[in-house]
Amino acid sequence: MTASNRPPVGAPDEATRTALAWAHGARFLTTASQLDQLPSGDMPEFAFVGRSNAGKSTAINALAQRRQLAFASKTPGRTQHINLFELGPKDAPDSYLADLPGYGYATVARTAKLRWQQVMADYLAIRRNLAGVVLMVDSRLGFTPLDRQLLEFVAPRVTTGEVKLLVLLTKADKLSKKEQAAALETGQEGLADLATEASDVGLLLFSAPKHIGLNDLADTVYGWAHPQAKGAAVAAVATDGP
Repeated sequence: MTASNRPPVGAPDEATRTALAWAHGARFLTTASQLDQLPSGDMPEFAFVGRSNAGKSTAINALAQRRQLAFASKTPGRTQHINLFELGPKDAPDSYLADLPGYGYATVARTAKLRWQQVMADYLAIRRNLAGVVLMVDSRLGFTPLDRQLLEFVAPRVTTGEVKLLVLLTKADKLSKKEQAAALETGQEGLADLATEASDVGLLLFSAPKHIGLNDLADTVYGWAHPQAKGAAVAAVATDGP
């Protein structure tokens, strides 16, 4: 498991600029309330999930460097659709970003909440295209019971390496350095059961307004979509090293 509290320093390197440019090209494709309304095919999907007030839409917009790519509902918890965005060249997209509805607000009717909970559980557990999950967790609160429940849905696929996982500890700018370090330590403890020889699990301090962790987020998701590029970068470092 990897964890990072690297502050935003200097200009991004060439690899990160490539990742940011790729994310900037994100464009809306479709919305779906059921899994059978999602595209077929083999394109990998990277799902952004989290509590309704954890900053999910803000993180997506920061990654894409767009103000209104992902919309947050005026009434938290009301949106009950999967919004799908294409990534990569317009004439040859290479992956999808899936914006899943926020969870955790009691204002949603119980029947609607239970129905959507089942759709989300099925998406995380059986959606064949799902290749990575970015989970937003408020750094001031840590993992809530609902966050842990979501992790349970995807845990069997994460521990086997089928689905990658990155946890963003959002609103990190509101914490002191000491509190940030404590949040990372607590987060690592909460993810310990998912860290196996096969899994790819990351943990990152994040703040969209302050761009904390933004470059690392872009690098991670781009690496998920382009494992060959990530491998080439690692090889280049090994070749150029002492």
